[in-house]
Amino acid sequence: MMQTWQRFRRLSGFERGIVLEAAAGLLISWLVVRLLGFRICRYVFEKPLAGRNSWNSKSGEADALGMARRIAHLEAVTATNLFFRTTCLEQSLVLCRMLRQHGMNADLRIGARKEANRFEAHAWVELDGTVIDGSGSEHLHFVPFKHSESSMETQTN
Repeated sequence: MMQTWQRFRRLSGFERGIVLEAAAGLLISWLVVRLLGFRICRYVFEKPLAGRNSWNSKSGEADALGMARRIAHLEAVTATNLFFRTTCLEQSLVLCRMLRQHGMNADLRIGARKEANRFEAHAWVELDGTVIDGSGSEHLHFVPFKHSESSMETQTN
């Protein structure tokens, strides 16, 4: 526990803000998904926030990708240090919202597969077609739902 606080103190002010933003978002998503369901959580996390747009997209695509990966890494580390366990869906909802809040065009992807007669689903975040969260290979075994990106709208077909 002491090492965690020491690592937190060594982070820059921006990084500490990301960690705190991730912790709050993960707690909210964890509660809302369990108490009110995915649809309400999706609505809460899609709702635009007035606030900062701290990423200057003129800095370049490579810089945006590096910053997005840093934010994803900080969020993932935060998730592992919480007193509760979050799912890939909750983590992806929070990461997608954080990246959008920082001015990046992130897309939420949700996919499924059938493995050993079990239905499994997975969620991940992409930035311009590049997977941001995880090692980047988990999603390869899942078929993305159509229209699971950006708006996350419920399809009526």
